[in-house]
Amino acid sequence: MSRDDYDLDDSPDRIDRDVVWRFMSEMAYWGGWRSRYVVDRQIDASWRVVGAYHRATGEMVAFARAVSDGLSLAYLADVFVLPEHRGHGLGVALLDTMIERGPGAHFRWMLHTGDAHGLYAKFGFRPPERTYLERPGRAPAQPNERTASITVATSEEDSPA
Repeated sequence: MSRDDYDLDDSPDRIDRDVVWRFMSEMAYWGGWRSRYVVDRQIDASWRVVGAYHRATGEMVAFARAVSDGLSLAYLADVFVLPEHRGHGLGVALLDTMIERGPGAHFRWMLHTGDAHGLYAKFGFRPPERTYLERPGRAPAQPNERTASITVATSEEDSPA
């Protein structure tokens, strides 16, 4: 296989959420805390999503999403290429489509990653400037926010008499 065996597309309707969920729940070191509901909501709330699709099968084999204000700033998240499709330039193609060939080519981009630093450096990523601060996130308290809001909304106290 080569890069020519794949198509890249930024249509949200084409994203295979089952592939994203399977990768995030079984393979991603960064996404294990997320429920299927959270992953689906994150895809829905994304400013842009890009998928790579194997031409012969139509299967989605790579994914990236971004959160943005749509004007000057974007955060790159959940970038992956399925293991059996790595080594064909899909990581580069995915990032090129997301960053350089999209409406955010002039944006300031950010991401967190524990790997693939060389790949991201090709697109100008480097350690943050001394003025960059961050408040680390925390996993949501259990029960999750969706369950808690449903419980509150259906409690006897809130039910009409």
